[in-house]
Amino acid sequence: MNPKTVAKWRKRITVEDLKTGLKAPHSTTLTEAEEAMVVAFRRHTLLPLDDCLYALQPSIPHLTRSALHRCLQRHGISRLPDIEGDKPKRKLFKRYPIGFFHMDIPEVQTAEGKLYLFVGIDRASKFAVTQLVDKADRRTAWEFLEHLLKAVPYRIHTILTDNGIQFAEQPRNRNTAWSRQMRFDMICEANNIEHRLTKPNHPWTNGQSLPRRRPGSSG
Repeated sequence: MNPKTVAKWRKRITVEDLKTGLKAPHSTTLTEAEEAMVVAFRRHTLLPLDDCLYALQPSIPHLTRSALHRCLQRHGISRLPDIEGDKPKRKLFKRYPIGFFHMDIPEVQTAEGKLYLFVGIDRASKFAVTQLVDKADRRTAWEFLEHLLKAVPYRIHTILTDNGIQFAEQPRNRNTAWSRQMRFDMICEANNIEHRLTKPNHPWTNGQSLPRRRPGSSG
């Protein structure tokens, strides 16, 4: 027997066998930022495993189904929450044809700092597009919109966002002499897309809120 092993055992306060493996399990294929992106997307969208995989692979090409599953297991979110039973039922969205996208920006915390995950998800088909960025501002918002338009294989007719400065002029500045149309809205108009607004921090893409029309929108 190796004397070093005996010395190590003598320092223990218990005779039970210790668990083998890494003390702090982590992915061997995903970076910390990629793992944080996976966790934020799953918690924000509550999409099934395969839907998460399909949505995240364009941003994380080396992501496999098994790596995704192990990542969700490590963070305790491999199973979707049960929304049945005595919990109040969520109010369902009005049915819309395919092409109605929710757009939101959940934060992603890493050891290096804070990142932002742009998420666009179709209310009907659940087709999702993501993009991880260093900051969430007006430029990254319209750049993600252009990325969304290229990634979605069908026509987008409506986009629902919150009232954040990334997507809309502040209410006090709207319809004033110095207000200018935002590039985000210009891209929407160029592609015949209706841009609707809702309250800040909504809509949750897992279906917990209902939209509020942007002032001046028709229909």
